[in-house]
Amino acid sequence: MSTFEQQIAHYADLAVQVGVNIQPNQYLYISASTETVEFVRLVTEKAYDAGARQVFVDWIDDVVTRLRYEKAPSDSFAEFPQWKVMEREQLAEKGAAFMSIISQSPDLLKGIDPSRIADFQKASGQALDKYRQYVQSDKISWTVIAAPSDAWAAKVFPELPVEERVPALWNAIFQSVRADQENPVQEWIEHDNRLHEKVDYLNQKRYRKLHYTAPGTDLTIELPEGHLWCGAGSVNEKGHAFMANMPTEEVFTVPLKTGVDGVVSSTKPLSYGGNIIDHFKITFQGGRVIDVSAEQGEEVLQQLIDTDEGAKYLGEVALVPHTSPISQSGLLFYNTLFDENASNHLALGSAYAFCIEGGKKMSREELEQRGLNQSITHVDFMIGSAEMDIDGILDDGSTEPIFRNGNWAF
Repeated sequence: MSTFEQQIAHYADLAVQVGVNIQPNQYLYISASTETVEFVRLVTEKAYDAGARQVFVDWIDDVVTRLRYEKAPSDSFAEFPQWKVMEREQLAEKGAAFMSIISQSPDLLKGIDPSRIADFQKASGQALDKYRQYVQSDKISWTVIAAPSDAWAAKVFPELPVEERVPALWNAIFQSVRADQENPVQEWIEHDNRLHEKVDYLNQKRYRKLHYTAPGTDLTIELPEGHLWCGAGSVNEKGHAFMANMPTEEVFTVPLKTGVDGVVSSTKPLSYGGNIIDHFKITFQGGRVIDVSAEQGEEVLQQLIDTDEGAKYLGEVALVPHTSPISQSGLLFYNTLFDENASNHLALGSAYAFCIEGGKKMSREELEQRGLNQSITHVDFMIGSAEMDIDGILDDGSTEPIFRNGNWAF
């Protein structure tokens, strides 16, 4: 068994070599919490060792964030600093790589007026719209990884003594990203290849629609002409491979914006805007959300749906077997990066341009004409379980099993 020091070094290597795949003389922008200083320093060192030109770190402090939401003037949440927008856009134009190291407490903004959260999400979404287009068309290399914070670890492991919670969460993260393996970089290459076997099969099939059935779910999703299934690794416009999410266990594509009908029920809590939304149902008609209900966080869910018109439509369809390693761990991470890789999921909001033939080079108007949704938000929510079946419907109306009892049927 490798030591903690070996595993965290492996993890930092993975983030730099596989996640953003830093290139010689490339800039790296890291967004991270002040609780992850030691890990960020290690990642920074690995990045310079790999030839990075300069590493910029944008620090976030949960206490400061909470204080702002409690005490700042309400109208300040409708503003987003232009200099932060320029920083990302200018770095993106220089070909920088972007790494988010997430560790926020799932309950950070519990009890805060949801309108403040909604105003901030809307302002930041609009301000960073151009940057998001860089991300969603694979123009730049980017990755999202995680590191523990005290509050997040307490949420995942409330039964453990305080001093054991963060180490337990580190171990869970290491296992989920294969940093506990002897040669994790090679493990990721093999994992990428396995996911692409599913991608290739689905792209060959060209299903017209997907039909989901499970307790509380009966949903049909039409797929646009020329849709592409993707999985694990991506390639930026310069031809360099990167891994957008670590961990990742999904294969995914885009729905036809107006082709979603029926009802879908969540199977895991959604951590959004520093709040938990749980036990919720969403009803679609002609692609558009026409009704939502939730046992917890319904007001926050409604605010999400009301972010803009595009937030009322789906932008992603993702398949994850119930036998995925994160699902089998039995852990609920209260963090979408992990929980979405334990479950089939959908995303409200913007679609990825690279999930349609020629999409990386299309304008926003061209993507809309092809049936891809546009929005200033993109939020995944989990719907899969061991009781979910999914059928693929072909052009001639015949059906084939894709999932049975939560797992691949081919």
